[in-house]
Amino acid sequence: MGNPQTIWFNPQKKLVETIDQRYLPFQNLIIEIQTLDEVRFAITEMVVRGAPLIGVTAAYGMYLAALNFSGSNFQDEMKRAADWLKSSRPTAVNLAFAVDEALAVISEELTIPENIHRLLNNAESLKQREIDFSKKIGKFGLELIRSISEKKNGKPVQILTHCNAGRLACVELGTATAPIYLAREAGIPIHVWVDETRPRNQGARLTAWELGEAGIPHTVIPDNTGGHLMQHQLVDMVIVGSDRTTLNGDVANKIGTYLKALAAADNGIPFYVALPSTTIDWTLSDGLSEIPVEQRDGREVSMMEGLLDDKVHEFRILPEKSPVANYGFDVTPARLVTGLITERGVCKATKEGILNLFPEKTPTDD
Repeated sequence: MGNPQTIWFNPQKKLVETIDQRYLPFQNLIIEIQTLDEVRFAITEMVVRGAPLIGVTAAYGMYLAALNFSGSNFQDEMKRAADWLKSSRPTAVNLAFAVDEALAVISEELTIPENIHRLLNNAESLKQREIDFSKKIGKFGLELIRSISEKKNGKPVQILTHCNAGRLACVELGTATAPIYLAREAGIPIHVWVDETRPRNQGARLTAWELGEAGIPHTVIPDNTGGHLMQHQLVDMVIVGSDRTTLNGDVANKIGTYLKALAAADNGIPFYVALPSTTIDWTLSDGLSEIPVEQRDGREVSMMEGLLDDKVHEFRILPEKSPVANYGFDVTPARLVTGLITERGVCKATKEGILNLFPEKTPTDD
């Protein structure tokens, strides 16, 4: 399986290394990132993707911006770097969280080398925090899987997931996949239905690759198959990730998540969202009207990559002049979410449920 982490710092070269997810599953390539512009490119072009990983990458980006500073005003340059990074992708809240956290560790009272050291420590700390959160999410989610397994008399628990919320979207274990990995380790029979997740096929290309590497039984399905499986009692639970969750429990995730939630609700199937608290936007209370939904290049829909004669090719699959709409995310209303699996436990997708786990986030009148 190689390095279990998706991103890491190379102290000898003073740069960041990460898996270039654009080439999976055909090639497992490691890319070196040395500058702020390269970090922004990696985030925008989905060399890295997934809310937790985007946040960690951005934190390293602030370090690299400081390391490469050669101007006259360090504070102003770091603020410009922060704004530049924040503009790369609008939906995942981890990006802004990580950048603002990095800015907060900088001090005018310190030398530039001292600030650089602080920024690196901050990035490493955020990375470790996301690793720890994923492990805790996995343990809480494992109990949900175990409770279903106990009722199935040895038959596999059938889990459906959408997009990729595994280690490739995080750093280790992932969010939605963390309970799956731990269930496998615990000897609980499981099988995962993997949505292909058009248009970029993160399920077929990334989640299936991850699960295959881990030896977890899985089947890739077209996105529109999930409802049919649910109608025929072939799905026991749905677990997805989140790019941004509001204080009232609305969930923004990869486009198509909302449709899975509707199908699950219609068939009485529990629909869980696994997420670290770094993905909760404590300032928003209405996901449908307040969460910005990224619209991406239409080529992601009109073109598709595939392997032919052991070489990766790009193919056009639409009429050349047909226009394309490419919304990256949709919002699943809290009423369709059975529960949120966080690093502090499982709660209802309500303001009360969330604040019960995170009381320190309770809004004040100040």
